[in-house]
Amino acid sequence: FYFRDFLPRGSGIVTRRPLVLQLVNASTEYGEFLHCKGKKFTDFEEVRLEIEAETDRVTGSNKGISPVPINLRVYSPHVLNLTLVDLPGMTKVPVGDQPPDIEFQIRDMLMQFVTKENCLILAVSPANSDLANSDALKIAKEVDPQGQRTIGVITKLDLMDEGTDARDVLENKLLPLRRGYIGVVNRSQKDIDGKKDIQAALAAERKFFLSHPAYRHMADRMGTPYLQKVLNQQLTNHIRDTLPGLRNKLQSQLLSIEKEVEEYKNFRPDDPARKTKALLQMVQQFAVDFEKRIEGSGDQIDTYELSGGARINRIFHERFPFELVKMEFDEKELRREISYAIKNIHEVRTGLFTPDMAFETIVKKQVKKIKEPCLKCVDMVISELINTVRQCTKKLSQYPHLREEMERIVTTHIREREGRTKDQVMLLIDIELAYMNTNHEDFIGFANAQQRSSQMSKKKAAGNQDEILVIRKGWLTINNIGIMKGGSKEYWFVLTAENLSWYKDDEEKEKKYMLPVDNLKLRDVEKGFMSSKHIFALFNTEQRNVYKDYRQLELACETQEEVDSWKASFLRAGVYPERVGDKDKASEAEENGSDSFMHSMDPQLERQVETIRNLVDSYMAIVNKTIRDLMPKTIMHLMINNTKDFIHSELLANLYSCGDQNTLMEESAEQAQRRDEMLRMYHALKEALNIIGDINTSTISTPMPPPVDDSWLQVQSVPSGRRSPTSSPTPQRRAPAVPPARPGSRGPAPGPPPAGGSTLGGAPPVPSRPGASPDPFGPPPQVPSRPNRAPPGVPSRPGKASPSRPESPKPPFDM
Repeated sequence: FYFRDFLPRGSGIVTRRPLVLQLVNASTEYGEFLHCKGKKFTDFEEVRLEIEAETDRVTGSNKGISPVPINLRVYSPHVLNLTLVDLPGMTKVPVGDQPPDIEFQIRDMLMQFVTKENCLILAVSPANSDLANSDALKIAKEVDPQGQRTIGVITKLDLMDEGTDARDVLENKLLPLRRGYIGVVNRSQKDIDGKKDIQAALAAERKFFLSHPAYRHMADRMGTPYLQKVLNQQLTNHIRDTLPGLRNKLQSQLLSIEKEVEEYKNFRPDDPARKTKALLQMVQQFAVDFEKRIEGSGDQIDTYELSGGARINRIFHERFPFELVKMEFDEKELRREISYAIKNIHEVRTGLFTPDMAFETIVKKQVKKIKEPCLKCVDMVISELINTVRQCTKKLSQYPHLREEMERIVTTHIREREGRTKDQVMLLIDIELAYMNTNHEDFIGFANAQQRSSQMSKKKAAGNQDEILVIRKGWLTINNIGIMKGGSKEYWFVLTAENLSWYKDDEEKEKKYMLPVDNLKLRDVEKGFMSSKHIFALFNTEQRNVYKDYRQLELACETQEEVDSWKASFLRAGVYPERVGDKDKASEAEENGSDSFMHSMDPQLERQVETIRNLVDSYMAIVNKTIRDLMPKTIMHLMINNTKDFIHSELLANLYSCGDQNTLMEESAEQAQRRDEMLRMYHALKEALNIIGDINTSTISTPMPPPVDDSWLQVQSVPSGRRSPTSSPTPQRRAPAVPPARPGSRGPAPGPPPAGGSTLGGAPPVPSRPGASPDPFGPPPQVPSRPNRAPPGVPSRPGKASPSRPESPKPPFDM
């Protein structure tokens, strides 16, 4: 990109923000800034002014710096598709508004770019300074120790003292790099101020190399055009090296979408045959998915949560029994009702026998309470069915009208079956109320009822010596332990019919506590503001402490499903949930003197109450068992199986009758866009693979240069503020190989001659570094220096400052 001059130039630090320059090959020539979207700059003098203005806008006008890059994109037919980054030069002493740690800030800024593996580093160094102390080369060595990404660029060759040159450096004999050095001659500040044309500057650069006696033999490998050629070749090499991996990636992407694209190749949106086929496929797929979600054996099994039939099964066997037991009668209230019933039946007479009517009255009242949990069970199943329908129709997202209509039809059918199912459930309850079957084989009868209480008391007094059946085991967190006592802790709980025990871990070796379940009840506890766990509590109905000095034991689970499952397990152990009106009724009973009335009952009435109490308990166990068995069967027959049959046999007919098929099978805009994108991606991948094939056969790449001995970069790493003991001598002023003085000595101590042989590329032999261990392969290629004399380096004219702007030490070249 030769013929445009738009980068700011001047004395001091000019580049104060990274400039990310993207070159894009295009038919027209203009520039665009990211911060000026939509504005095209055709005058490149305006581009320069905009760069300066944008730099000052962020950093100020007094030499401040910023790591925020300026993004410039240049379109031109004369460029390759490359990204160049112009970085600030290394600064040691802060000036103007620069911070005291300016050196470290610039270094960190440079590292953000030069550490990228796909970045070529142009280590720019002036020829009239000591190359061995080049900051650009040192940083390049840090991030690219193998030298595979570093190209040395030597500037200001025309400003060297007369009689000196950088021939050995450019021939890569002195201070070698793996990719070598390229010399360039830029315009001076006087040329820039005089508006010297870039083409004229390139011609002058070419003339300089052809006419200089030290460089004329390598003029074809010097200059800005050759630097561009090298960068172009490195880009070619990089592309060639990455082609195999890129080809494999493109081929895998092509294979992954080929099957789906095959359906789109001959796709015609208005084809009626296609729409009919798609409709049949969608309905059939929906029926299969619905049945799999209900019956199981699905191809996609959810491992994170329950869904479909599993949730309905949980309703049948955990939630519904729990709701039944929640309606459990209160013992004192039941006994009071029984006593009132017996007295009201006898009226003014004193009864000699236990009346049957009291038993029937109490049983019917308890059976009627079952209606509410039964209806709630139906509602929960309906909710899960509708949710299952929505899950199954997710695959129909490409046809939104069809999905909406299908959900409406199936949901309407489920709601129609809801009424029929609830009527049947009410019929079951009415059947139970119609006739009390006291001849049932599980019913204890009057004679056994009178003996039951005495047997139970004897059994309780003797204790259960048999093996206790374990109802449930699992992890729970005791939530209400104070922070001073250790805070909430997780334990392994074991629930039996007699007690609740918890251990330190699931090996059940170290028991922490055992809590009898007698007189315990459950209540829900609201979780705290910062807590994500779900909590329930155990408390004693006799107002005693449950655990140590705690009135209730709060237990926490991760999910509400675990809480419900534990509650169902506690029901099996006889631990029932607290009812809302328990406290109020208890207080009312105390006020009304019911307890004193119960205690003042005559012995005969007390025996009758106990007998009917046992009869009611026995008969209600039979009713609950029957209802728990019939409810799932009724719901499965009247609702779930009926819905499956409806989807298989009648859903399609209902879809055809609901409206126009064309409207029903209209694709969503997202699906049409996705189809177009898939086709575009398919053709783009095919074209990319063809291009890669052409590049692979036509592109010529150059091999990586062999490694060179660049240990001089490590040898020259000295603390900041000290001059290196070596410098870059010129061929005309070669110094004899004199070893440097030892530290602490008053003069140069003569050392042994260097080991035999010459150093790399004919460079003079170099003595070893003071204090360094002897190298078995010979001394490193270190440049000799003269004692008691400042290192000459590549000498510059004394008292004359360089008129050209300071070079950026390492602008990377991003491939």
